[in-house]
Amino acid sequence: MALINLTPHAIHFVDENGNTVLTVEPSGKLARVTTKIVQTGQRRFGDVVLPITETEFGEVEGLPDPEEGTIYLVSSLVAQRCKDRGDVFIPNESVRDSEGRIIGCRSLGRI
Repeated sequence: MALINLTPHAIHFVDENGNTVLTVEPSGKLARVTTKIVQTGQRRFGDVVLPITETEFGEVEGLPDPEEGTIYLVSSLVAQRCKDRGDVFIPNESVRDSEGRIIGCRSLGRI
């Protein structure tokens, strides 16, 4: 079974003792959801006017067609848009260091 990382970061799977058991390096290809920023208003704070914006999410780009024996690791945002794909997973059950930084995960997740 092939595990293809379509994120820009290495994904480290760790066991219950915090030991890395598998690292999946980025493939060099990215699966992303297109976005568009739309200004919906503005607010004044003294002499400063700040825009109010909303993000509109579009289509998934960069996700290959399903391939027998292949699992794709993607971001949560991409996975949310591809719930019908049985080959799309996210890194799940984040593991953090003592400073709260994510250092790995424990499982493959589905949304």
